[in-house]
Order: sequence, then C-alpha cells, then structure tokens
Amino acid sequence: MLISQYGSGARWFTALLAIVCLAVDGHASPQSDGSQAVAENYKQAVASPIRTDDDRDADAKRKPLELLQFTDVRPGMRVLDVAAGGGYTTQLLALVVGNNGTVWAQGAKSQSAFEKRLASHPQANIVPVIRPFEDPVPDDATRLDLVTIIMNYHDIAYMPVDRAKMNQRLFNALKPGGHLVVMDHSAKPGSGISAAKSLHRIDEKVVVDEFRQAGFKLELEGNFLKNPADPRDQAFFNMKIPTDKFALRFVKP
Repeated sequence: MLISQYGSGARWFTALLAIVCLAVDGHASPQSDGSQAVAENYKQAVASPIRTDDDRDADAKRKPLELLQFTDVRPGMRVLDVAAGGGYTTQLLALVVGNNGTVWAQGAKSQSAFEKRLASHPQANIVPVIRPFEDPVPDDATRLDLVTIIMNYHDIAYMPVDRAKMNQRLFNALKPGGHLVVMDHSAKPGSGISAAKSLHRIDEKVVVDEFRQAGFKLELEGNFLKNPADPRDQAFFNMKIPTDKFALRFVKP
C-alpha cells in the first residue's frame, strides 16, 4: 500500500512539474480562469484597425481599455448601448462580443457619424436602433447581459424624457445578474440636474438615486476617469484638461 501511495504521489508530482515547466516556457496559460484571454480580447479590440483616427485621438481622455474592463463585457453577450452617438463605445463593445454576440446601438434619431462608421466597416453584430429614450429597448433585445449609457445621461436629463420610465424599461430588459454601466461628466455635488444643459454635467448622486429607484444595486465605482483638478464649472468642450467623470456599474439582483 505504501508503495502504491508513493507511486501515485510521484506521478502527481511529475505531472505538476511538467505543468510548471510548460508555464515557464510560455506554452501554458498562467491563469486557468480565462482572465488573460479576456484581457487580450480587450487589447485587440482597442488596437483594431477598423477604429478611426478620431477614436484614437479620443482614447487618451476616454480610456477605452479601462472602459471595457469596467463593463466586464465578454464574447457572446447581448448588449444595448443607449444614446450610442457616433458609435465609439458601440464599436468597441461589438469587437469584444464577437460574432456570437449582439450590440444594439440606440439613438433617438439617426447620426451621420455612426452611419459613416458602419458604412466604412460593416459589423453584422451591430444593430442600429432608432427609438425614444423612454422606450429604448427593441422587442428582440430580451434578457440583455449589459446596458451602457456613456457620457449621455446628462443630455437625457434635460430632455422631455420620463427617466423613471426609461430606467425601469432597462431594468426589465436585463437578465438577473446583468449589468448597467453609466459614465458621465461630474457636476458639483448637490447641483442635481441644474448643470445638465448649460455645462453638460450631472450630479453623480442623482444618477445613483434614480437607478436605485428602478431596482438596481450599485456594484462598483470606477476612478479611472477622475480628475480632481477639474473645477466642474465649465462644459467639457471648453475644458483644456480632461473633465472629472464618474463611472458606475449597477447590477440587476
């Protein structure tokens, strides 16, 4: 029995040693949870040649790699990008979710920049959607994994939009455990939505409170877009330095 146990232990040690040698030699993944593959996927999306020169000029301020990491987007996911605008975020998300995933790019009206982006490099997994903000979810976008609203909640705040209705619609469209990510330009604490139209900023607390009222739970706050030097008294397009921005990730329980 002792010999049998020793033999089994020896075989186990030999196998372990082989795995370690493979890892050191670069032929085995040092992580078994897939995190390295996910990180590489994000890097490839940011480096994709189909992204525009304007995108790359904006990357220093928008930090696309950190954005993807914060959303935790994965291949095969079903994603809704609300207020997609010119498609900067939409295209990044679509590059990550791949052929087995779908990104619905919602806007209240068509955007020439977005149309030009798709015309230059068609992506079958991007579905343009023209819908009102109060009901931004298309009928076939069920059990979503992720919803994003990037730098546009402040715009929605000064429009004649029932945000409570919109947020509830987004909550209902997500599957349990699905995420909602909101990033925006920070207004001064206590200012509510008063600077939404004039400075294109919004008080972070307003966003947190409104999505909590819809049933979401705040899961994570990101600091990668913070800039304490921003006095928060100018519109982002008048700034000579990057604005202070908040990043919030909510989860549907």
